[in-house]
Amino acid sequence: MIQINFLAILFAALMPLLTRFIWYSPQVFGKIWMREAGLDEDKMKGANMGVIFISSVVLSVLIGMFLQFVTIHQFGAVGMVGGNPDLAKPSFTAFMQDYGTAFRSFGHGALHSFMAGIFFVLPLISINAMFERKSWKYALINAAYWTITITIMGGIICGWYAIDGFNWVTQK
Repeated sequence: MIQINFLAILFAALMPLLTRFIWYSPQVFGKIWMREAGLDEDKMKGANMGVIFISSVVLSVLIGMFLQFVTIHQFGAVGMVGGNPDLAKPSFTAFMQDYGTAFRSFGHGALHSFMAGIFFVLPLISINAMFERKSWKYALINAAYWTITITIMGGIICGWYAIDGFNWVTQK
């Protein structure tokens, strides 16, 4: 059975806050994003930041749970046997012994998460932006933020598959 590293997911769930702090700072894209979103300093001050931060982490945990299935191919193998490896044929056990940690690295997870950003996040945000009558600049700033963020998250989740093990690159 594939072990879920909840510590990796929780750590990865903090990445959206960190990347948001940098990405949406006034020195990077903050001023442009506020203008394109139709926001100003007064509108930004009225929020309960504690609720926003806690909600962001909780929702980011959900993103992390999903990214496991995008980045860790062994979940697909477990799915092929109905989710219960104990009921699988002996060939499944042999397969998992040979390939149970194959392609489990930061680089591999980052690659698949980056592709999810380009082929899933970008279209979703762009479609919403078009219906909200927002500019392409607004859509691209937000889509790039999420693509970079989930790239980092997916890398962490895929590469940190055990409490004592982290792989930056796929082992040969």
